[in-house]
Amino acid sequence: MMRARYLSSIALTAVLATAACSRSGEPARSDPPEAKPAGTGAALPSAAAAADAAKGPVAPSPADTAGTPPEPVAESPPLPQPPAEGEQGGIDQWRLVASPADEDRLSRLNRAWRQALREADREHGAEIDALGLLLVPDAALAGRLQPPPGVYRCRTVKIGSISGDGLSYVAYPWFKCTVELSPGGDLVLTKTTGSQRTRGLLYPDPANDRRLIFIGAQAWGDGETGYPVYSQMPERDQIGALERIGETRWRLVLPWPRQESKLDVMELVK
Repeated sequence: MMRARYLSSIALTAVLATAACSRSGEPARSDPPEAKPAGTGAALPSAAAAADAAKGPVAPSPADTAGTPPEPVAESPPLPQPPAEGEQGGIDQWRLVASPADEDRLSRLNRAWRQALREADREHGAEIDALGLLLVPDAALAGRLQPPPGVYRCRTVKIGSISGDGLSYVAYPWFKCTVELSPGGDLVLTKTTGSQRTRGLLYPDPANDRRLIFIGAQAWGDGETGYPVYSQMPERDQIGALERIGETRWRLVLPWPRQESKLDVMELVK
């Protein structure tokens, strides 16, 4: 009796299932598997590998680099050296260097020419003429005003008397002069021999394209081995105009010197 009821229950269950399928009209199906991300077959990195990647490249250990020559280190180029400042602090404007008294002395250059020549010509006209352009006031030439660095023959002619009753003309023999270009760009003129020696700098004159301005100081006697710096001993200071009067011939004209004459003219010949 019990077996018959169990079999009847199974048969009933089968009939109900068949009826349900007939009503839906669709076969039974299972859920599809999840789609894999692009690049299927690649294993996803582990958490430890992701942490190592975030740290960046790992420096090689000393054992890995043993025996490997070090990379060459590029040498930095040397720093440029500042230019030398020059003997007058790099100043190329003579009016910033000359004293007011010397600037006034130079402004009266034409008067010194006239008075000195008038006095000297009375007794020494032939000697003045024999010097050619050396004692001609307007003989200055344009161009190539700077004498090239080197050694020169030089001599000084003094004309006119500062007191009016002294010698009106004195011509000295030849001595030695030099022209140098200093590391700072100064053009330096020096009379190196004789009892009256001079040293000074040559400056451009924006107001006159036929001359350079000389500013310097004198050394006196054989006992002095150096030269005073301009303005250090005002009684030794000098100011004048350097002019070219020939192919390789220049003159330094010094008006109203403090001793002896009204005008000193120093000739330089290469």
